[in-house]
Amino acid sequence: MKLIIASNNAHKVYEIKKILGNKFEEILSLREAGVDHETIEDGKTFMENSLKKAREIAEITGFAALADDSGICAHALDGAPGIYSARFAGEYKGVESDHANNALLLEKLADKKDKTAHYTCAMALVYPDGREVTAEGYMYGSIVDSPRGSAGFGYDPLFLPEGESRTVAEMTDEEKNLISHRANALKLLLSKL
Repeated sequence: MKLIIASNNAHKVYEIKKILGNKFEEILSLREAGVDHETIEDGKTFMENSLKKAREIAEITGFAALADDSGICAHALDGAPGIYSARFAGEYKGVESDHANNALLLEKLADKKDKTAHYTCAMALVYPDGREVTAEGYMYGSIVDSPRGSAGFGYDPLFLPEGESRTVAEMTDEEKNLISHRANALKLLLSKL
């Protein structure tokens, strides 16, 4: 079965492809499938946004679509940035966005004692016939005081998973893909198929 990953985020597409391996006969990004579409993420939860993206791409392409909506939730900030993780500091692009978002998160946590946080990933698989399979995955840990590491993307340089001495950005892709919120959501989703 052909699967379209409903994302324009190259980092997410890469991770999802690595985690899924050969579970589908062909896995394509939106770009690889020739789809130029950006879903307006106006849901109130990660899952609402994920389902909306997957439904739109399944309808546009006629193929199964897999969407992910994910972000980091700082406990001292009542779960912020949450669903606004990608645009927490405003509308930037690429690495500039990551730097701005990380700087703002550190600024907002500067006077907080509680640095615990978790990543959430809501995964939705929607088939052209309307069947839907969903799963959520989490990775718990804390926010470090300054960025560490050069791997990963987003908030990875700030996030220290529970039981680890390295941030996610200090891990290899293979190490991250064993414990990440995205990997946990995909494992659960695959177990439901």
